[in-house]
Amino acid sequence: MIRDAVRRFVRERYLPRAADLFAREEFATDLIPEIAALGLLGGSLTGYGCAGMNSVAYGLALQELEYGDSGLRSFVSVQGSLAMYPIWKYGSEAQKQRWLPKMAAAELIGCFGLTEPDSGSDPSSMKTRARKDGSAYVLTGTKMWITSAPIADLCVVWAKVDDGGAESIRGFVVERGMKGLETPLIHGKMSLRASPTGEIVLNEVRVPEENVLPGVVGLKGPLGCLTQARFGIAWGALGAARACYETAVSYARERVQFGQPIASRQLIQSELVEMATEIAKGQLMALHFGRLKDTTGISPVQVSLCKRNNVGWALKIARTARGVLGANGILLDYPVIRHMLNLESVYTYEGTDEVHCLILGNAITGHNAF
Repeated sequence: MIRDAVRRFVRERYLPRAADLFAREEFATDLIPEIAALGLLGGSLTGYGCAGMNSVAYGLALQELEYGDSGLRSFVSVQGSLAMYPIWKYGSEAQKQRWLPKMAAAELIGCFGLTEPDSGSDPSSMKTRARKDGSAYVLTGTKMWITSAPIADLCVVWAKVDDGGAESIRGFVVERGMKGLETPLIHGKMSLRASPTGEIVLNEVRVPEENVLPGVVGLKGPLGCLTQARFGIAWGALGAARACYETAVSYARERVQFGQPIASRQLIQSELVEMATEIAKGQLMALHFGRLKDTTGISPVQVSLCKRNNVGWALKIARTARGVLGANGILLDYPVIRHMLNLESVYTYEGTDEVHCLILGNAITGHNAF
């Protein structure tokens, strides 16, 4: 029922505008209340106005959102897994009561500040600093490539703190309106164009101590959030793959060359069969790990396996589908080129393909290649 409800929303409310939003580099902010009404914001969390979906139901919802556009799914993933989850997991009860119900209802939009201009795959090298000053912390630094930053009401920012000579990483909830906070929009992207991506610029921003997440110290905080989001990506990418596959099948049946539909040609059939096979395999892996996640639990290594496989194949499927469509494949009249360009970002963000490969290599061999 959840899958079907999200599918109807995407096909009726988003897809008619998808190409135009991508072309104009705009996010459908007017649809945010409808997304919240579907229970998708923090959908996998329990309590505080959240829907409490199990991992499979939530994954299917994300898959339908990414069938529409990776930017649409990214908005929901960031709100739930990267902005709400750290408050839900590491926040005080007062913090949870203060922010989570409003975030679930889309009254507050959040973002997640970890990546920096010079600190991507190596978050431990972050330069953002927080110094204690009375009953507050003063934050200085810049976060880069932050989904939803330009429209966010609050930013969950990770910064290094000097705690009496011992450096540690802490999470801070930085709120819109705090002096010294800016969130400029990044223009000129050729991928995720229908997603509001920006920076978080912190210029001596004074954050009260009550906005510090008390439940975690160190990189395990932000990395725990990323594990949640990465599993959602493993589901979502299959939605983009399915959109490309279905478009290729439909086009191949209708496109006539040399007197016959190209769907009758062995080379085209071989490509379509490979697409269908890899989507089915990816679905089975996501379903299996989704069920495990809600029972015995899954490890970050298993999440890396699922994210790397499903995103990698989704990108290959998009490229293959573009080829099936020929020159028409580069037109926004069809969704394929849009998904192909979006998946280039999905391939890189929240753990690059190479980083996930090294995580798996370490698990297999016991040797750390980082």
